[in-house]
Amino acid sequence: MKSSTHAIGFVNATVVLPDQLIEAATVVCRDGKIASVGQGNDVPEDAKRIDLRGAYLSPGFVDIHVHGGKGADFMDATVEAVATACMAHAEHGTTTLFPTTSTGSPEQIMAMIEACGQYKQLQTGPNVEGIHLYGPYFAEDKLGCHPADGRRDPSPEDFNRYFATGLIRIATCAAELPGSQTFYKAAQRHGCLITCGHSNSTWGEMQSAFKAGMRHVDHFWCAMSSIPSLRQRFPAPMQASMAEFVLMHEEMSTEVLADGCHLAPELLEFAFRMKGVGRLCLVTDCNRALDLPPGKYRFGNQASGSWFKSDGKVGWTPDGKSLASSVVGMDHMVRQMKHSTTATLPEVIRMASLTPAERTGIADQTGSIEPGKRADLLVLNRQLRVKQVFARGERLI
Repeated sequence: MKSSTHAIGFVNATVVLPDQLIEAATVVCRDGKIASVGQGNDVPEDAKRIDLRGAYLSPGFVDIHVHGGKGADFMDATVEAVATACMAHAEHGTTTLFPTTSTGSPEQIMAMIEACGQYKQLQTGPNVEGIHLYGPYFAEDKLGCHPADGRRDPSPEDFNRYFATGLIRIATCAAELPGSQTFYKAAQRHGCLITCGHSNSTWGEMQSAFKAGMRHVDHFWCAMSSIPSLRQRFPAPMQASMAEFVLMHEEMSTEVLADGCHLAPELLEFAFRMKGVGRLCLVTDCNRALDLPPGKYRFGNQASGSWFKSDGKVGWTPDGKSLASSVVGMDHMVRQMKHSTTATLPEVIRMASLTPAERTGIADQTGSIEPGKRADLLVLNRQLRVKQVFARGERLI
């Protein structure tokens, strides 16, 4: 992505660092990167001076699990849809995205990857650091709202095409599927964050996946195995599930949907206390209904995706019995996490920025306000509402 060629000086800012707030701070950005962070009001003469009057200056959010927004789904597989979804999330503070596939045919997934690659080359808007290959390798009994006819077991003939593009940076597969080990090893060779999701796997299957490189689990407690769900596969003795495996192993990270609908406050607090800020990410898992009125929408490809209903707060399956993805942006997740848990503001912001950046290997580029990193920055008011958004020093919102 291209950089800005001008300098900006943010003064009178309350800077949000990963472990503290700095009052009355100044941040200078030049050529699209952060040049300095300190206190006082001195900025270079050639810098555009922005007086924040005490407002928060936060790192831009990093969303590693996001499907769409404002009427577009990444699986629509056009550059226009990708741009629409990316800019929709920029309005909610996300400056770096990993567009996420749903289940779909090999042709649909390949078209989505190609469209995201074309958007990335435009060098404008929010940063696309890579693609999250999420569907299609899900367990049949853990599909959630994803289209069933696009689900399949992993095979090298299928997934090698996706990895060969060089765009896949996060790779998901249910650990119990035949071929999962081969998939994980291929993902490891390509430097991906390897994750297990939409799975009813046992502790033993998770252990095998761990040995093959798996280190992350998608949206904790959602579409994942539990001790009761595993009794349908193994009646006795009771089997430990994905939840116990993630909580037991320090190296494992996970993510939560803090939209106020998927998880109760006590579950958000539990996840925060058990995994800590270095292994817990906030994600949106947001669909095309972001910033649209309540109604009926497609999840996945516009022509063939499954139907869901948005009530303006969350997505629901057509029968109204199960949740179907989120319809809110990362700023909502941040506000909800701050309201519902004992996490401090720096800790909450870290879970939406630096932690996902670390897990995906891009923390040297973005995720915190440090000299040398991209000027991916947000101005938030005291109610944590997004007022300005900068990516690479260029104002987007």
